[in-house]
Amino acid sequence: MAVKGQVPDLPKQWPTCPHCYNSVMPFPRLLIARQKFPDRHIPDIPAAVARELGQSPFATALAPGSRVAIGVGSRGIANIATIARAVVDFWKSKGMQPFIFPAMGSHGAATAQGQADVLAHYGIIQETTGCPIVSSLEVVSLGKTAEGIEAFMDRNAHESDGVMLLGRVKWHTDFAGQIESGLFKMMAIGLGKFAGAQRYHTYAHKLGLAQVVRSIGRQVLASGKILGGLAILEDAYHQTAQVSAVPVGEMEQREEELLRLVKSWMGRIPVDLDVLILDEIGKNISGAGMDTKVVNRSVYGQYNLWPDAPRIERIFIRDLSELSYGNAVGIGMADIVCDRLLEKVDWKPTSINAITASTPQAMRIPAHFPTDRECLERISPTAGKVDLNDVTYGWIRNTLELDRIALSENLLPALRNNPLIEIVGTREMEFDAAGNLHGVPVPAAEPVGTH
Repeated sequence: MAVKGQVPDLPKQWPTCPHCYNSVMPFPRLLIARQKFPDRHIPDIPAAVARELGQSPFATALAPGSRVAIGVGSRGIANIATIARAVVDFWKSKGMQPFIFPAMGSHGAATAQGQADVLAHYGIIQETTGCPIVSSLEVVSLGKTAEGIEAFMDRNAHESDGVMLLGRVKWHTDFAGQIESGLFKMMAIGLGKFAGAQRYHTYAHKLGLAQVVRSIGRQVLASGKILGGLAILEDAYHQTAQVSAVPVGEMEQREEELLRLVKSWMGRIPVDLDVLILDEIGKNISGAGMDTKVVNRSVYGQYNLWPDAPRIERIFIRDLSELSYGNAVGIGMADIVCDRLLEKVDWKPTSINAITASTPQAMRIPAHFPTDRECLERISPTAGKVDLNDVTYGWIRNTLELDRIALSENLLPALRNNPLIEIVGTREMEFDAAGNLHGVPVPAAEPVGTH
């Protein structure tokens, strides 16, 4: 029994003074590991897009000279500008007049200029795509679903002769279902703009986002304005692995099939971890800032709810991606962050995004300290290991880049029998004079598709 004034027992290797958080905590040597995922990259993306669209029935319902609205979203999709240009070229080859519009809900701070800027950040501007970029938040009502949810469509898209969707099919960060993130979600929240995004997420609070996305998608299809979609699938290296033209009549079934396929390609962290170090989060990386099904967290605050993902006890985020442009939604899923991240947050787009999605938890400010070392020294003892030498660590750049990962040496027994893991080196967990982690977690690797 502790006596008043007596220092209690502390974890091994912790400073003897409970008020001291100096540089005495042990940090393990790191193993630099390569995860050998299958390489599925498309060598010639424009040719693949032209081939897929050329075999599609998309243009058969339109007369030459028709105006075609191409919806493009706000995620960090690999090669998105190249793909968008190839889509524009297809429609021009058919004698049509294409234009691109932002198909995004509250992103870009829920302003027309902000959403055009998001596309510009990805290289989607008139000079590179060869067509106008038309951005507006005005919408047209498409009536109500069976649940009484009013559906909306971007006015410029609705006034065109036909709408084509350009989006990536993948797992969603907030829910699990047969349809998650893809063309249906783009028809709902993307085409619905800010007005739709607000309303749909409100209904989703009770009905679930899976049901709302499917129901709104069907209502949008019933408008007769949709020509079809080009579904983009990426492999575990974040490379464009497949482009599929999806006709309207097959959209629901095909999206379910494509989601099952791309989930089978998903890259994962290979082991359970006590502490995961993330160099950055951002909207360009995931809708939730970091992929919840990689880090096994929920935007609503639950820990380790995805059964197919490794258990991760604590998450430390070091920084905010420059390509997120101040939107730090997802910060609330972390256990601890460095002050440098908070200094980069633009709270206007962050709060608009989190509140519109009915996930205020996603913008909560975690515990934060000035340096990486102090963050790690504060959070590591909370992971449940009495001997701090037993704490396991993983370090990645972000949740998109999982082919290279640094793992603490005490994880070696768990890695030895994994045929997908190759240990390519070791390094110390080094800190610079300011107390921040030195260098990047792993050496920069060439994109697999360049080999």
